[in-house]
Amino acid sequence: MSIFVLKTLGEGRRYMKTWPMVRQLSFYFPEYRVMRATQIALPLMPLLAVLAGASQLYLHGWDHLPQAITIALFFISLPIQGLLWLGWRSAHPLPLSLLDWGNQLSTKLAQMGVNCRPLGAKACYFDMALILKAAFECLDASYWEEL
Repeated sequence: MSIFVLKTLGEGRRYMKTWPMVRQLSFYFPEYRVMRATQIALPLMPLLAVLAGASQLYLHGWDHLPQAITIALFFISLPIQGLLWLGWRSAHPLPLSLLDWGNQLSTKLAQMGVNCRPLGAKACYFDMALILKAAFECLDASYWEEL
């Protein structure tokens, strides 16, 4: 079980690095918002965990050590939850509407000479992220304004 969780965390981090962080996609996919929150939370939450735990101990004394630890663990768990969701989402299969749109996008990229394979029947969101990353690098802004 723990190896599965670590693998999912790694997939989430890889998915976060692959997904194009473009505001136009935030209207269609929740990934943009989750990734922004996770990117902000990764360096910030350990500091907030220490501050929250220390303030509990300062205000209420050592009798409230279990509550201070619980609050600190909650703050530390927030970016982990984001990475777990991203790892789960990256392996989740695409709905048919996105599969069709992804195939249209990959054929458009192939016509431009970009090495991009079409999505298969078992495509997942990570495959879509690879196509979107290539598309944002190659296509001009007028294509994305049509969305």
